[in-house]
Amino acid sequence: MTNLVPLRRALISVSDKTGLVDFAGALAARDIELVSTGGTASALRAAGLKVRDVAELTGFPEMMDGRVKTLHPAVHGGLLALRDDDEHLVAMAAHGIEPIDLLVVNLYPFEATVAQGAAYAECIENIDIGGPAMIRAGAKNHAFVAVVVDVQDYPAVLAEMDAHGTQTSLPFRQRQAQIAYARTAAYDAAVSTWMAGAIGEVVPRRRAFAGTLAQSLRYGENPHQKAAFYVDGSNRPGVATARQWQGKELSYNNINDTDAAFELVAEFAGQAPACAIIKHANPCGVAQGASLIDAYRRAYDCDRTSAFGGIVALNRPLDGATAEEICKIFTEVVIAPGADDAARAVFAGKKNLRLLTTDALPDPKTPVLSFRQVAGGFLVQDKDTGHVAPTDLRVVTRRAPTEAELRDLMFAWTVAKHVKSNAIIYVKDGATVGVGAGQMSRVDSTRIAAQKARDMAEAMGLPAPLTRGSVVASDAFFPFADGLITAAEAGATAIIQPGGSMRDAEVIAAADALGLAMVFTGQRHFRH
Repeated sequence: MTNLVPLRRALISVSDKTGLVDFAGALAARDIELVSTGGTASALRAAGLKVRDVAELTGFPEMMDGRVKTLHPAVHGGLLALRDDDEHLVAMAAHGIEPIDLLVVNLYPFEATVAQGAAYAECIENIDIGGPAMIRAGAKNHAFVAVVVDVQDYPAVLAEMDAHGTQTSLPFRQRQAQIAYARTAAYDAAVSTWMAGAIGEVVPRRRAFAGTLAQSLRYGENPHQKAAFYVDGSNRPGVATARQWQGKELSYNNINDTDAAFELVAEFAGQAPACAIIKHANPCGVAQGASLIDAYRRAYDCDRTSAFGGIVALNRPLDGATAEEICKIFTEVVIAPGADDAARAVFAGKKNLRLLTTDALPDPKTPVLSFRQVAGGFLVQDKDTGHVAPTDLRVVTRRAPTEAELRDLMFAWTVAKHVKSNAIIYVKDGATVGVGAGQMSRVDSTRIAAQKARDMAEAMGLPAPLTRGSVVASDAFFPFADGLITAAEAGATAIIQPGGSMRDAEVIAAADALGLAMVFTGQRHFRH
């Protein structure tokens, strides 16, 4: 392949005109001929730049509302011709095809159109055809053609030409070709994903996923793993959209845990102040309170040991008093919909604490696709948006829960959705008081959560664990009565679980014998 290639002619056709005039002016100043289309050509002429219309190259006017303008041999021949192939050169001369050395294209704003909730017809109209075709052609012929698809690469093009005397090097063109193909792949992924949803194709034959690099990470879960953070353009409030006010760069584990914390606390949007403290993607304390500082203190009291070095998520803007309370122990990340000046001032002296604000909470009921890789493929599913209302519950014991128990049962059930299975959550007065997560046996989760509550009671000098008088949520059914009996021994008075076990009758009988109230949801919340 040829290394240095001179730039003499550039074809520019962009929907995003950010920086366009300055960039095109810099090309013109280097004696590069500008060829353009429609609105792009008009913008350049309005700035006083000399531009040739694509129609002059093709001999055809733009037609069909601009749908047909660049799909022509004069354009694609200029992009695809091999400049070191005699037959190609003869064909170019015979048909009056001029070489195009630089292609600058960004595509119709399809993703933005969909994000705005546009109607089907408008989304279809914003599917670019000519742009991807030119990008793919130019990128294929990167031996001779440089392709630019991102506004952010304009300075790099100019720097490349300055370094090589208005020429581009092969490594530069290769890099730009890779970026170009990634862009068209992401574009097609967005179109196919949207169309699957628009026509109700729940399980399409092919799935495509794409993202844009947001951050190169120092490493992954462990120092020997390489990692990066990509955003999908959905603008769902969270780590991907957050503003980081201070603190060092987020790590892979920080991002994963912060996402888990914020998605959990978002369950309490519009409700009383709430706080979730996360460690290794599991909550070590979740609570609501009369104020944000009250909610934080009550969440912290669930497991003070695990809270050290954790992630704190809040459902309301952070205030100064709560910030001061959080600063009493080491915390990795705090994420909230906002933070006032007093809170930011408190955190300013904590250089290792990251403060993120998002201006909004994610909607836990909005359908979102989640996926994970397995050997040779992907598992794809809807995000768990399951919710139950008190009216959905079925009382299966002789004793029905009291109003206070019912409130705590609903709180515990909400938290259970965000705890790794097998999940057991003890709750009292709107706060978790024991969390058992990720055990192979459900009874082990029940025991561990109760033991952690006993340990905290001893550390806090309490006369009895807070599991006394608590309620318990189980993310899936109790396969045997032993887990329920263990919860009762810890002091629980009411249980919420999906039901559906072959031994439901045995479990219900055990609950009745112990004087417990138990309700079935008919819905489970496995989280693996």
